[in-house]
Amino acid sequence: MKHSDDIAQKCAELDSCFGVDSVVTDRIMRFSEHLAKWQKAINLIGRSTESQVWERHILDSLQLIPHIPEHAKTLIDLGSGAGFPGLILALFDRWHVHLVESDSRKAVFLRDSARHCGVKPIVHACRIETMLDVKADVITARALASVADLLRLSADFRQSRTSHLFLKGRNAEAELTDAQKTWTLHVHRIPSITDPHGVILKIDEVRQHGSGSTA
Repeated sequence: MKHSDDIAQKCAELDSCFGVDSVVTDRIMRFSEHLAKWQKAINLIGRSTESQVWERHILDSLQLIPHIPEHAKTLIDLGSGAGFPGLILALFDRWHVHLVESDSRKAVFLRDSARHCGVKPIVHACRIETMLDVKADVITARALASVADLLRLSADFRQSRTSHLFLKGRNAEAELTDAQKTWTLHVHRIPSITDPHGVILKIDEVRQHGSGSTA
């Protein structure tokens, strides 16, 4: 009960800035408890972070909310894993959310968690390269691949106004330098509120070198 009370209190503190109302709070609490049950059977998150689910995973995902454009309708989360950030964002029920996860056990967890929380993101149990062509307004990813690889993997989902929100750590600048060898892009660096060495990379206007249009 204490765990649930702690999450409820922390969610209440975020209502004004992230829009975490009572409905979303209830869904986050359900998800957190569901994750704990599944974690006993399969390794969804690092063992060292099990006692820090709020700070390391849930809040880390929630911090993307203010940076999602108002016009956004469709969101694709690449390599959704245990649901961070994609399933957490789906709990708001504001966007059409696609979760892409090639690990079949994690895909089952994502579907079961969505059902348990009463939301309906589309879970694609496949590799990103084989996913059906869906155009996104926002593409998210966390701890999946380098910036260059993420831009390559997301090329088929991108359109002219697509924003990319990538949660990155201390290697963000090196990854950007490498990505800019192939891609022209506009980057807004947003300090992470959960990791002193972390950053949210909001990337727009992506073009591959030699291409006159968005790749």
